[in-house]
Amino acid sequence: MQASPPASPISRRLATWLALVGLAILSFLVMNPFFVPLAWAGVIGYASWPVAEWMRRRCGGRDTLAASLTTLLAALILIAPLIWLGWLARQEVGQLYPALLAFVAAPPPAPDWLLEVPWLGDWVTRQRDLLLSDPQGVNAAIRAWLAAHAGQMATLAEGAGRNLAKLVLALVILFFFYRDGARIVHELRHVMARFIGHRTHAYLASVGATTRAVVYGILLTALAQGSLAGVGYWVAGLASPVTLGVFTALCALIPFGTPLAWGGAGLWLLLQGETAGAIGVWIWGAAVVSQIDNVLRPLFISSVGAIPFLLVLFGVLGGLLAFGLVGLFVGPIVLAVAWAVWREWAAHLDDTAPQEGV
Repeated sequence: MQASPPASPISRRLATWLALVGLAILSFLVMNPFFVPLAWAGVIGYASWPVAEWMRRRCGGRDTLAASLTTLLAALILIAPLIWLGWLARQEVGQLYPALLAFVAAPPPAPDWLLEVPWLGDWVTRQRDLLLSDPQGVNAAIRAWLAAHAGQMATLAEGAGRNLAKLVLALVILFFFYRDGARIVHELRHVMARFIGHRTHAYLASVGATTRAVVYGILLTALAQGSLAGVGYWVAGLASPVTLGVFTALCALIPFGTPLAWGGAGLWLLLQGETAGAIGVWIWGAAVVSQIDNVLRPLFISSVGAIPFLLVLFGVLGGLLAFGLVGLFVGPIVLAVAWAVWREWAAHLDDTAPQEGV
């Protein structure tokens, strides 16, 4: 019996690559449902890594205990405020519906300066007359609209339940990131060094600093804007300052999003006849809430170099469309990392360029 000829090196290499591609595709199909919790765990873990390191030192290097305590702390910081805000929102929204019905039943007169505005004054007058002429019909239309959109509200509630389950799964993943993060990073550096070479450490350092700056710049700026806006809403006498502050913080994650929040709040006060409160909210929003973005975000991001604002804008909007809510962080991080790698390459062009006169 004659032995078969040995496989050529090209055939062996092709078979190896085909096996690797097939394994990568199968791994992607298996991990696809968990990419969003993995992304959330990665963002939270990276942003809170200094806390995890401090906890590990306090626990004497016992990684499992330190990871457990840090994960518990992260769960308290994330879940407890959500429960509290949900309870407050339920209370405030419960007060919002009667206030809306009272407004429809007896709309306040519009201020004189608004009535003098061409076209807008006439439109406001017609809408107020319409409400006064048939308040019961408007109430019935509101109830019919709520009944027609009850299915969408149930869908939103179902989506909130799924997001809560993803948050719990992200916390479970976060525990393993805290416990094994140092080993994962060490193995990543080792693997990347085989493909990239000696510049691996410089690339990872640049990528890490850029990622931390973008996460802190987006998240902390949004929290500051939401808090300042909530104070303004409370001083102006709005009925739901906490809920509106949270909504403002969410809008602040999107560039140019905060004027939608404080502008709408001021408009609501204006329609209720609170002209001074409306003007105060608009001035506070334009002079403080929106301007704090121009102070805090550059303060964080400029620490690692000037990342173009257009890049952050594309990252937020594109990430939101591609990945959902987590894309608010993933999108800017991806583009910022690409920018950091590009700058790292560009900074070392002179090292690889041929010397003149040689």
